[in-house]
Amino acid sequence: MDANEEKIAVARLSVYSNSTLVVLKLAVGTVMGSVAVISEAIHSGLDLVAALIAKYSVKRSAEPADKEHRFGHGKFENLSGMIEGILILVAATWIMYEATRRLIGMSEVQMLEAGMAVMAVSAVLNFIVSKKLMRVAKKTESLALEADAYHLTTDVWTSLGVFVALGLIEVTGFRLLDPAIAIVVAAFIVRAALDITRRSTEGLLDKSLPESEHKAIERIMDEHNDEFLNYHDLRTRKAGSERHIDLHIAVPKNWSVQEADQLAKHLESDIKTKLPRSVVMIRSEPCDFKCDECKLESTKPECARKLSRQDC
Repeated sequence: MDANEEKIAVARLSVYSNSTLVVLKLAVGTVMGSVAVISEAIHSGLDLVAALIAKYSVKRSAEPADKEHRFGHGKFENLSGMIEGILILVAATWIMYEATRRLIGMSEVQMLEAGMAVMAVSAVLNFIVSKKLMRVAKKTESLALEADAYHLTTDVWTSLGVFVALGLIEVTGFRLLDPAIAIVVAAFIVRAALDITRRSTEGLLDKSLPESEHKAIERIMDEHNDEFLNYHDLRTRKAGSERHIDLHIAVPKNWSVQEADQLAKHLESDIKTKLPRSVVMIRSEPCDFKCDECKLESTKPECARKLSRQDC
């Protein structure tokens, strides 16, 4: 199974698990009259939407560049993450409103054992699926799958929180714990939504690669600094799991096009080895030093190792 097939398969698993949990939580929460359990059903519903969007986006992002999308489809993953974040914020607002209304109204909660059972099943199932999602997300650098995994990890903790709250209600009879824990659930959801929206927007706005990856590129260029005069105009961005890197190198004026192209291809290969899933474009240009006479007496590439700015 290749990387794209693995991404689609794990996204499909998330859809199936979340569909099951939405039905269970909504049914039990309605029977119980528990806003905390219903809020968890809404949370799982959002996870289902996120899983569907993730499944669609990883499938589209894997498609090669075409006439309408010359730079590929990687940003489908960034777009899906932003949409997920907005949907989550809307749902979290509804949960907080409903929980506040229940705090004032003091509605009765019944069948606590059923709610606890559903929360336990939810926590275990989401834990297993989130681990699978995160493993594939890290392996393939998929923002959409990572966002989905993050959703489910949050759901694990909120499900455990509701489980504990329902247990305390059973022991203490303190009914205010039900809407109170729903507000805590909503707070977790808001935090996840803001983080996902921020990271997705960074990709859509072509934010540069992380400093650590920039340093890796610079180290590769420094390792070969005796093969060209200098490099400049380094630009980077990321679209989904795909990195885009371009820069210019200055080579001696008397180099042939073939010599410059061979060096550029060698540098591109080294960068791709260090940073997989990269599209690297290196443009070579003749040195612009105002020399009366070039110190090189040969057009062989190895002669460039003898050239420095002080030679001119």
